[in-house]
This record gives sequence, C-alpha cells and structure tokens, in this order.
Amino acid sequence: AMAGLEIVHTYPLIHDDLPCMDDDDLRRGIPTCHKQFGEAIAVLAGDALHVVAFQLMAETGNPQVVLELAEAVGTSGMIGGQVADVEAEGKPVSQSDVVYIHTRKTGALIRGAVRIGAILANAEPAMLKRLTSYGEKVGLAFQIIDDILDIEGDQKKLGKQVGSDCKNQKATYPGAVGLEQAKRDAGR
Repeated sequence: AMAGLEIVHTYPLIHDDLPCMDDDDLRRGIPTCHKQFGEAIAVLAGDALHVVAFQLMAETGNPQVVLELAEAVGTSGMIGGQVADVEAEGKPVSQSDVVYIHTRKTGALIRGAVRIGAILANAEPAMLKRLTSYGEKVGLAFQIIDDILDIEGDQKKLGKQVGSDCKNQKATYPGAVGLEQAKRDAGR
C-alpha cells in the first residue's frame, strides 16, 4: 500500500511538470521526465504509474483503501484541485480560493495516505476521525510551506526551480494573504 501511495504521489508530479501545466525543467534535482524522454512518454509514464498504484492498493485485499485512494486522487480530490488551480491562473484569488485548491490538490493525497494507513491498521472510528483531521491540516500546511519556498527557497536544497509559481501566475497562499501571514498560518 505504501509503495502505491508513493507511486500515486509521483505520477501527478510528472504530469504537473509538463509544458501544458507548470512547465518545470527540474524535479528532485534532475531533469523532469518530459525533458529526458519527451512529452508523450511523460504522459504515458504518469498514466502507467496511476494504474500501478491502484493495482498495488488492490493487492492489499481491502476494498476500502482502494476507495480511499480513488477519493484522494479523483475529481473531489487531487485532480479536482488541479483543475481549480489551472482555472485560477492569472486571476485574483482569495484565501478561501487557495485553501480550496490546496486542500484538494495536495491535502487530499496526504489525508488519504493517513487514512489508508489507519484503515489498514484497523483504527477505531474515533481515531480515524482524529487522524483524518491531522492529515487535512498537515496537507494544507505542507502546501502553504511549498508556496513559501517557491518564493524564498534554495533551488539546490529543494531540487526544483524556485519562482515558477509567480512566473506561471499560480494561485498561492502568500499571494492571497501575504508572505508573513502565510508563515504564521503554516506554523499554526
């Protein structure tokens, strides 16, 4: 299950790096998939990883974790957040707009990962509820910090280019509330 989660984390990064999305040249300190192998292979690699992730999740024998993964990556989760992110490019956004995008685009996958682990560990309903809240909060904080690092991070440490959110006119948390408020909110 954990390998499936890492794979489902990687496939949207391959797609996100494509010229039609964020058009990034570096990921994890190396040239992105489409830079190394071309756009068609990058799309197909992402698609293949998506399928393998669900195959691995199905091999757990627990249909609930397959449903959790589907919800995390589907139209009400990561893909829905990606759509909202693309539609918000170049437009003024509010804090609630950015929270909507971030809780789906990144937060849903982190929430799903936490829930899948809890389900496989047979967590009691009350514990699952607490872990769900934890996953949602960690997911939002992660994305706020990622937005901050795109402004003031070190490319060598991050393994990816900085400044791409501004270049691509992305909806970011610091863009909506300011850098200092974003830092306070991430810490909270």
